[in-house]
Amino acid sequence: MHMLRLLDATLSFCGLILAAPLICLLTLVCAAETGSPIFAQTRLGKDRRPFTLYKFRTMRVGTASVATHLADRNAVTRSGRLLRATKLDELPQLFNVLRGDMSLVGPRPGLANQTALTAARQTRGAFAVRPGITGLAQIRGVDMSTPELLADLDAAMIASLGLRLYLRLLVQTLLGRGRGDAIAKAAPRRNVHQSVETSASASAPVRGERRR
Repeated sequence: MHMLRLLDATLSFCGLILAAPLICLLTLVCAAETGSPIFAQTRLGKDRRPFTLYKFRTMRVGTASVATHLADRNAVTRSGRLLRATKLDELPQLFNVLRGDMSLVGPRPGLANQTALTAARQTRGAFAVRPGITGLAQIRGVDMSTPELLADLDAAMIASLGLRLYLRLLVQTLLGRGRGDAIAKAAPRRNVHQSVETSASASAPVRGERRR
């Protein structure tokens, strides 16, 4: 795990440097549309410690702070649709990774009010690691609308997480495979007993605006 943390710090630092022009551009675009380009929200991290997660704002200011699959689809801004479809709204989370709040690979951090998900993860030991920007559930297309299945996949990923799976999930994500939370629509159920390594290798093309 120490090696993975070193990779997190190195890759997130390099990512922030390389993506700086794009981050500046997206900040201006989001600011022009909403007046508040960065969205900050309290999530549960390792050992259930709360931390502030940063994303580019993809919904109107004042939208209810609920899980993405419960959000109003009409709240998504025009630029937000593009950001969510391309996953670029996650770029500010590289700062969370660099700071040590998150990892590049891990369970997606949930909200404190997602009690079913929190309880399911607690019983499976998913809070033993830092939450991530991407993970096995995202590659399989499982989102927070199915908390038990999501927690099962989180536990399966943690049990197998090493350098090989870490890099494979990162590559899959960069290739645009997988998806995260859909807005106002539940993700399809998948078989949790499928091999972790096989799932990470499988192709799962992005569909529409589904996001983490």
